Amino acid sequence: MSKASAIDIAGVSKVYGETIAVDSISLKIPGGSYCCLLGPSGCGKTSTLRMIAGHETISAGDILLGDTMLAGLPPARRGTAMMFQSYALFPHLDLLDNVAFSLKMKGMPRDERRAKALGMLELMGMEGYAARRPAQLSGGQQQRVALARALITDPEALLLDEPLSALDPFLKVRMRAELKKLQASLGITFVHVTHSQEEAMALADLIVVMKDGRIEQAADPRTVFEQPATAFVARFMGDHNVLSGRITESGGGRVAFAVAGGGAFVASGSGGAEGEPIDVAVRTDRVRLAEPPAKGLGFTGIVSNIEYRGATLKLSAEGGGIEEFTAIVDDRSFFARPVRVGDAVPLSWEPEDAITLGRAA
Repeated sequence: MSKASAIDIAGVSKVYGETIAVDSISLKIPGGSYCCLLGPSGCGKTSTLRMIAGHETISAGDILLGDTMLAGLPPARRGTAMMFQSYALFPHLDLLDNVAFSLKMKGMPRDERRAKALGMLELMGMEGYAARRPAQLSGGQQQRVALARALITDPEALLLDEPLSALDPFLKVRMRAELKKLQASLGITFVHVTHSQEEAMALADLIVVMKDGRIEQAADPRTVFEQPATAFVARFMGDHNVLSGRITESGGGRVAFAVAGGGAFVASGSGGAEGEPIDVAVRTDRVRLAEPPAKGLGFTGIVSNIEYRGATLKLSAEGGGIEEFTAIVDDRSFFARPVRVGDAVPLSWEPEDAITLGRAA
């Protein structure tokens, strides 16, 4: 395989007519890492991937793969390979010729390219299917063939556009493990577009959360989950309550604030001046039930919904000026002191579990 090259995205924008799809983003993806571009539809993640691949022109800025400036280079000369969401296999060719196709286009002799293609199919555990056509394969098998075809050119970076979206939930989990294992064994840079938080958390060394064509946060999965940079990241990653209000007092590493509904709370961190807006995240799994809250670190809420999830239960409540607040409770604790919809229940958390969030520029 080729060397693992870093990808350096410097002030890159993509404009379609009046629409700014990607808005002057800068990002360094370390060589040999697994990077997931994560965000909702229309956030700019696929446009970014396609600009790296050369399937979209760059409106402004530069992209480097290692020391190579990619702008203006055709896809085949970039040192990248792209695996499309649809897999885009040729239905009239058998698997061996599908995988060998790009080498045929480069003029490699038939026996040589077919031998290399068979080696790639062996890497994917698909050598026994070499004579079959794509229509004779399952979704997971088609994905392995598409991966083999992308990797046969020895790319410095593999680009994956929502590769797991067409698979059923059980196969997705299995293929996640296979992708992670494959990336580790090859050692090349993977850039993977997804809208699934779970997928990004399971796969990535670097998660890049995007919104409206901009990067909200780029960090390792644990940092993104435990220290979300903005309210959008906290909400999008899930498992966080976001309390939005205005600062009433700030100092000594603590911020006091009030939400629009009248509740008063405190959070760790440094805030701005009195009256300025503030967003605070409280992890859902750090919320405790049936313990009187310390001042500013909880409230009494009315239970509005309970969902049983096996090992845990998801409880939603209203109160303290907050329309919806979620607590994830382990099943043993819940059933030791169960509550029902309509019950009033104290909800509390520790000072370090209320984190002041930044605000997007």
